[in-house]
Amino acid sequence: MDKFTITITRQFGSMGRTIAKELSEELGVEFYDRDIVEEVSQKLNLPISQVSESEEQASYRFWRRMFPLGTDKEYMQNIIFDVQKEIIKELAKKSSCILVGRCSDAILESNENNMNIYIYAPLEKRLDNCINRLEMGEAEARRTIADVDRARDAYHKKYAGFLPSCPDHKHLMIDSSMLGPEETAHWIAEIARKKFNLS
Repeated sequence: MDKFTITITRQFGSMGRTIAKELSEELGVEFYDRDIVEEVSQKLNLPISQVSESEEQASYRFWRRMFPLGTDKEYMQNIIFDVQKEIIKELAKKSSCILVGRCSDAILESNENNMNIYIYAPLEKRLDNCINRLEMGEAEARRTIADVDRARDAYHKKYAGFLPSCPDHKHLMIDSSMLGPEETAHWIAEIARKKFNLS
């Protein structure tokens, strides 16, 4: 069997990470999310918090006008992304795997055995997931959904050149509230088996 990769981009609260974990168990392959942050941290000898923070910030037009030559923070963010990109490529070469976020859809898009998936859900369902599954208060959940989605969109637009929800770069886009995380993962696994000719 040839190696394959599945990338998952997602809205916050859509349970994309949970779906990725379920999918990895069903297909019997590794999945990578925070592991990538930890490896970048080790390679650059930076605190994990600094690497995580770089993913939550991107250069907006205002900052580019204010600092046309860039900033030290932007310079470090670019270094972190370059290292992260190499790690993602290495993981994809090593074995079949599932990768969550971090522009992995753009990084691996040209790979023949790759499938890009976008997980989304209606706002009310995402709020419900945040409150009942992630144990957030409603105000915190609303604020976090808005902040994280905005940060992910800006980061992805900066480094991938398109939004994580752009259908031109996706093989599958699915509303996780339709079936729930476990069944969503199951049906994605069925599609992956057909696409990659898995037994």
